[in-house]
Amino acid sequence: MEPQPAGASADEERLRLIIEAAPNAMVMVDSDGRIVLVNSEAERSFGYGRDELLRLRVEDLVPADARAAHQGYRSSYLGAPSRRVMGVGRELHGLRKDGTELPIEIGLNPIRIGEEQFVLASIIDISERLRGQAALAAAREDGLRRSILDTIPLCIIATDCDGRITTANPAAQVLLGRRKDELVGSWLTEIDAEPRDWRSDGPRETPPGEDQEWAYVRGDGSTVPVSEAVVALRGEDGQRGFLVVAHDISKRVEARQRFEHMVSHDALTNLPNRASLMTHLEAAFAAAEPGRRVALLLLDLDRFQRVNDSLGHHVGDELLLQVADRLHAYVGEGDLVARLGGDEFALVLTDDGEGPELTERLELVLEEALAPVEVLEYQLAMTASIGGALFPEDGCDPATLLRHADTALDHAKAAGRDNLQWFEEKMLDATRDDFAMSTALRRALDAEELSVVYQPQLDLDTGEFVGVEALARWNSPDLGPVPPDRFIPVAEDRGTIMQLGEWVLRRACVDVAAAQRRLGRPLRLAVNVSPRQLRSRTWISTVVDALAEAGLEPKQLEIEITEGLLIDDHGDAIAILTALHELGVRIAIDDFGRGYSSLAYLTRFPIDRIKIDRSFVHGITGPGRDAAIVDAVIVMAHALGMEVVAEGVETADQERYLRARGCDEVQGFRYSPGVPSDRLGEAMGVVGAMS
Repeated sequence: MEPQPAGASADEERLRLIIEAAPNAMVMVDSDGRIVLVNSEAERSFGYGRDELLRLRVEDLVPADARAAHQGYRSSYLGAPSRRVMGVGRELHGLRKDGTELPIEIGLNPIRIGEEQFVLASIIDISERLRGQAALAAAREDGLRRSILDTIPLCIIATDCDGRITTANPAAQVLLGRRKDELVGSWLTEIDAEPRDWRSDGPRETPPGEDQEWAYVRGDGSTVPVSEAVVALRGEDGQRGFLVVAHDISKRVEARQRFEHMVSHDALTNLPNRASLMTHLEAAFAAAEPGRRVALLLLDLDRFQRVNDSLGHHVGDELLLQVADRLHAYVGEGDLVARLGGDEFALVLTDDGEGPELTERLELVLEEALAPVEVLEYQLAMTASIGGALFPEDGCDPATLLRHADTALDHAKAAGRDNLQWFEEKMLDATRDDFAMSTALRRALDAEELSVVYQPQLDLDTGEFVGVEALARWNSPDLGPVPPDRFIPVAEDRGTIMQLGEWVLRRACVDVAAAQRRLGRPLRLAVNVSPRQLRSRTWISTVVDALAEAGLEPKQLEIEITEGLLIDDHGDAIAILTALHELGVRIAIDDFGRGYSSLAYLTRFPIDRIKIDRSFVHGITGPGRDAAIVDAVIVMAHALGMEVVAEGVETADQERYLRARGCDEVQGFRYSPGVPSDRLGEAMGVVGAMS
């Protein structure tokens, strides 16, 4: 097949592989009739090279006298809701490159990819069938000729009017694995794999062009699928009997079965896919008796991408295979395990509605499936986020139940991962609220409803006001003041964070440049950055442009990243942060201590400063362990050559403690809340007076 185009989805690639594996010529055309995909059999059938076919319209493969009619057919079958079959007998022909015509039969399948509509044509060369039918016609007119029976490659059996076999050609003996003397005198019903009442009613003639698929029993007891046609033999004195013509279609049946399996199963794990899941749910709902529940659970392996990035995709694939095998081994009859893509699996479990059975079974499945696993000499511990929904309480159709289970999965991830959340109606309210807020936030960015305030940062050694942290604020006409911890997570989840983050960066650079001109001294600017921004290839140029437009030096900008990024990084963030660091931009870890990351991750990133989370600063003068944690962070950071900033300082006692422990800088309400840029001079004066 032609090379996969850049950006092609996994579904498109699978479609290409399926088409190439088909035994018939396969041609896919778009709504304008242009050929967009073919397989090797199409090249052989029509005599064109692949590149030549992809430059043609489908009417170019139709004889000239039939093209106008074919264009009308195309407009009628494009977008048809189900498969159509075209071509009866000798009525439909294709046109080869050399100008010869090819008798064909076409199966048409409508396909939608995104917003585009296509038609996939399965084209069968019926030349051999027509030759066989022509031979049968000759047999009707001229009588049964032994030479034809002995040489034709099709299985031909002659019977009397009651269905008793009178003769069979050599091809029939080979196909059925029986000698001629075993066949002659027996009944047609004796070679049928399924019962047909031919002894009482007699055989029935097959209309021309309507061959039937059937199965014959061979002499060794095995079966063989055949395409069968029955022709009545008549003489001047009336009907003499029947001629049964068949040929082996094992390869066609095997190819069709492979096609159906590929369409309904995941290529890596061989588990049922999303389409099979929906079909299974429909059947499970239909079979469920009153009081019987069906549970749909979506299971997403936590931080699976880290395995691919750090150990390689071959390790990730092997991990998925082992999880799939474990899940499959612990589900019962009538249950289902499916893979929906990536690291997401689906479980369908049923119970009798008699109490804790479903919960106990689920706990057993997850305990076994998520136990530590050895993959290619790596010991891997796994956790999963799981969302569940129940039939009939949470949905009476597959689409609704799947949507509600997915909503519960989102809440499981938001709750910190490694937990199970069952769907509750209030989750939809939160989802709708998030959607409404996301829409309002997009409008707010366009309407300039957002602003930026700046919180001073104090150098504890010199007592000088040395920098500010930029903080986004939103005062909505409809929602009122919206706190950052409400709208920023929504921006992250709904994709608005890129636009919001760029706006804050550019606004803050301009404001700080203006403030330092008023104050007559340079200032350092700290800006929080989303992991999504750090995975955007255009973000470095955004930073460089913002600094240049405002007239700030790269060394005046400090990028604050979350501790979670140390754990979840996919690799791109390290490269971008390294590039920024080489430009002179400083890198800080914000809210350090809340993410429970390994200190080993700090060595992977170009970190200049660590900001101790306010929750630890709040308790440093109390009886808890917060002081010990703060002490350890300061010592560790200094040992690694990093500076330390304490957030949330509110009292003189906290300041004295941090100064005594060697903390480099502080910020918090003790010095100033976030203020507009035109009030920085006032805030700086307050800080100076306190120092």
